Amino acid sequence: MNITVHIFSLVWLLFLWATMRYSVQMFQQNSYRVERYNRWLRNTGEWHMRSNILAVVAALLFVVTEHWALLTVVMVWMAVIAIAELSIKYKIPIAYTMRVKRLIATRLLITVAIVTVTHIYAVEYALMVMMLLSLDYWTILAGTINQPLEAAITRWYYNDAKRRLRAMPHLRIIGITGSFGKTSTKHFLFRLLSERYNVLMTPGNFNTTLGVVRTVREHLKPHHEVFIVEMGAKQSGDIKEICDLVAPEMGIVTSVGEMHLETFGSVENVARTKFELIDALPEGGFGIINIDSEAAARHIASTGIKVHTYAVDNAAAEYRATDVVYGATETRFSVAKAEGGVDEGYATHILGRGNILNITAALAIAEYMGVGIEQRRRAVRQIEQVEHRLSLRRQGGVTILDDAYNSNPTGARMALEVLAGFETSGSRYVVTPGFVEMGARQYENNRAFGRDIAKSNADRVYVVNAVNREAITTGLSEAGYAADRVQIVDSFSEAMADLSPRLKGGDVVLYENDLPDSFK
Repeated sequence: MNITVHIFSLVWLLFLWATMRYSVQMFQQNSYRVERYNRWLRNTGEWHMRSNILAVVAALLFVVTEHWALLTVVMVWMAVIAIAELSIKYKIPIAYTMRVKRLIATRLLITVAIVTVTHIYAVEYALMVMMLLSLDYWTILAGTINQPLEAAITRWYYNDAKRRLRAMPHLRIIGITGSFGKTSTKHFLFRLLSERYNVLMTPGNFNTTLGVVRTVREHLKPHHEVFIVEMGAKQSGDIKEICDLVAPEMGIVTSVGEMHLETFGSVENVARTKFELIDALPEGGFGIINIDSEAAARHIASTGIKVHTYAVDNAAAEYRATDVVYGATETRFSVAKAEGGVDEGYATHILGRGNILNITAALAIAEYMGVGIEQRRRAVRQIEQVEHRLSLRRQGGVTILDDAYNSNPTGARMALEVLAGFETSGSRYVVTPGFVEMGARQYENNRAFGRDIAKSNADRVYVVNAVNREAITTGLSEAGYAADRVQIVDSFSEAMADLSPRLKGGDVVLYENDLPDSFK
């Protein structure tokens, strides 16, 4: 018996680590927010689909029957689950930050305390409790226990970042937000302003308050003259919180769309949150809004707010990209300005109307900050593609249009426009799981996405994952797209296993969106 219990304990430790690591990883992906993590558990069915539930049931039967052969079955089951879990390569692996380490430590302390107490009474009950301690909800308890400490640590970091920023009164700060397009606009603006200034921008997806705090504390130096801050939001007040920290002088709202409707509730709430950036600008500050975004234009009209505007399609914009010509190797365009005059001679190898729109916003800010016309032309010509945001690369003779970080209907339509207009001698393929976090609009948006794909000249479509499968295939069918040209797959790797043998020189593949691991 003792040997069996010891072996069980060793196997359980492996099982505990595997399940706890996954749980903490998902808690991290849900921004350490209990309500979001709970919603994820409910929406994905993790709380009843996870295989460790079966192991708990088996352990309960062991407590009732004291059948030691059953305990052996439980051990084998745990070992299989643990090995399978630890062998998975996730798209967004767990980041072992100090916060995650503290969270794991708290979970382990809870585990040790409870197992020690129950072991005093009966080994069988201790084994049962050990299994229960492997469940996802213990991460919530650990996170709740740690919350006061985490809040204090966050507050200290926030105040330290604020102190550093106030120590640089001549630093010019530009905020960029929007439902989509903000990361590309940030990179384009960085390149343009670097013609004249020493510029820092928030790296990667550091677009939360803590991401900005970390950027300030780790990267901002006295020699920096301009700080470009990307500002993301999952709920009302998120943009204001970042603005309260950095106090932007200039701001760009790239779009207002149906992103994160599960938390925002409506597009109007999205607009109000994005415009928190404009509200935070000082008297005489420079705010500029994309009015090709209908929701953004409506918000300007309804509030009467005084801002500058830019667009590609809307003729009322103060800065408008015109005379756009798509060539085999570059896109040429001009920028017409409301006060008169046209800046001609811009050329870029960046793809898509959406990127021309983003470059136009960056050009307006660059002109406002005194970057000369020749400097602007040179910078636009030298702008590099932003990875996974409608970037182009070639693998042999196959062209890859990588729009994997896009997850909104407007951006997807622009990507499909590029695919449809791409000059090629081969076939066109689309690989996509559709859009997520759109609340009540998710089904209809993905259904419309299916109809848009059908119009894109795509020869074959791979619908990845079960989340939006019905909606996308319904839209494809409604648009008359042949069912035998639609491949249903459970993962990106499964799509590649079928697609790779088909590819030949001249083919074009569009990767449109890529769900994080928190969506099943």
